[in-house]
Amino acid sequence: MTEANERLAILTVGYGLREADELIALLQRYGVEYVGDVRSVPYSRRRPQFSREAFERLLRAAGLRYVFLGETLGGRPDDPACYDADGHVDYDLCRTVPSFLAGIERVETAHREGHRLALLCSEARPTDCHRSKLLAEMLVERGVPVTHIDEDGNLVEHAEIAARLHGSQLSLVTDALGRSRRAYRAA
Repeated sequence: MTEANERLAILTVGYGLREADELIALLQRYGVEYVGDVRSVPYSRRRPQFSREAFERLLRAAGLRYVFLGETLGGRPDDPACYDADGHVDYDLCRTVPSFLAGIERVETAHREGHRLALLCSEARPTDCHRSKLLAEMLVERGVPVTHIDEDGNLVEHAEIAARLHGSQLSLVTDALGRSRRAYRAA
């Protein structure tokens, strides 16, 4: 990846088992200004330092800005139109929902204006999260480059993550890209 592409791309990251200071150091290393939290429910009993208010304070103390985007770009949308009959989030359905499209447009605007934004969720591996399967796919289709900070702290272009996901579709019972791995709502 070229340095110019790295600067221009929207980043994604998951905190996983990282400590808060480790995550903040990664964000600073990659020049992030804004953290867009794309968790539908931005709270954690196991990792309370990543709950919305506590995490926002930590980011602010480190000179980073927190933006909650979970209401439009979260992996468990409120809109029942985003779920299939089995209660899985259907990513194709999400792509048509006006609130989701408004969230994507907000990220596109940040990119156009040159803001360095990282979309944050809990899963450390990009292949396990809607950040890659839904958000990055949609952004890339719209001409916005996306790079993932992987579980090891390395930058991985979305094309490589997408290739891994598409390759895994051959071996999985459920779609790797088309819907959430688990059901969240009963039909």
